[in-house]
Amino acid sequence: MDESFTFQEESLYQTVCGISDSKLPLWESRLNVKLIPRGKSLIIQGSEDHVQVALDTFRKVEENFKRRPDKSEYSFFDIDYLVNKVKDSSGGWPTPGSPDFQKEGESWTPKDKIFVTFKGKPIFPRTKNQESFVDSLHKNYITIAMGPAGTGKTFLSIATACRMMQTGEVDRLILTRPAVEAGENLGFLPGDLTQKVNPYLRPIYDALHECIGFEKTTEYLQVGKIEIAPIAFMRGRTLSHSFIILDEAQNCTLPQLKMFLTRFGKNSKMAISGDATQIDLAHGKSGLEKTVYTLRNLNGIETIFFGREDITRHPIVESIVRRFEENESLFNKKP
Repeated sequence: MDESFTFQEESLYQTVCGISDSKLPLWESRLNVKLIPRGKSLIIQGSEDHVQVALDTFRKVEENFKRRPDKSEYSFFDIDYLVNKVKDSSGGWPTPGSPDFQKEGESWTPKDKIFVTFKGKPIFPRTKNQESFVDSLHKNYITIAMGPAGTGKTFLSIATACRMMQTGEVDRLILTRPAVEAGENLGFLPGDLTQKVNPYLRPIYDALHECIGFEKTTEYLQVGKIEIAPIAFMRGRTLSHSFIILDEAQNCTLPQLKMFLTRFGKNSKMAISGDATQIDLAHGKSGLEKTVYTLRNLNGIETIFFGREDITRHPIVESIVRRFEENESLFNKKP
């Protein structure tokens, strides 16, 4: 059976097909059909059932694209995220007429942008969990984000904080992370304490530079509107009228997290992010999961759990995380 599907937007057609039609083999293996590109159309060849599923899939993609406010930033990740959400409960592809394709509003789209960078680029949440995380940052006093690398935990926190500083909701941004090395000793690095710690704060600087630029970041650091320091520097302080971000919280002990949480002051927001699978402390020393358990069901505090489907860094990162998760039980076997 042969059918043709024509995309109304050429930009969407190019995103679906990829550069030099590089994405078509992926579609063909998923949908079990043969795809032939023609102009802005795809000729779909295969059994009647498979062709119908392919047509339904591309209709769903186009409907989703029309409703999105982030068309200029739309990428194959967004398509992949949408299509993975309409798989049936067994993990396979839906059969023709499946309710997964019939549900109105099933396909998620971002409601609003988070921030506009100094270059004029709007930042949108890329997944439903990312949007829930940003909503929680606005609604709650403290938000904890748990999930694998590449899910945007740090970047979304900083983008939201920059927006709140811009609108006057907070006066300053305080960013901290534990100075825990992954296989190296701080003492062997050259320089004073600030120079030793700076490499561990590099991801925070990178996110700030992308959001507000190098010059504005430098200016805010000089006047104290942005403060970046190791978590040990937080002891004994009260952090009021501030957006406080703790990154790499899986490398904090329980006493450190208790100390940090009790720094919370008036008119402040706090974001804590971590990945329980990337702990650089000795076994059992991390306090992040214990903190999440202790603070469960407290008003004003919410935990958002990210999964592999939220990884927006690069497609290979999702594959790496999946492989490590699949082999975790093998690695953890006792001799």
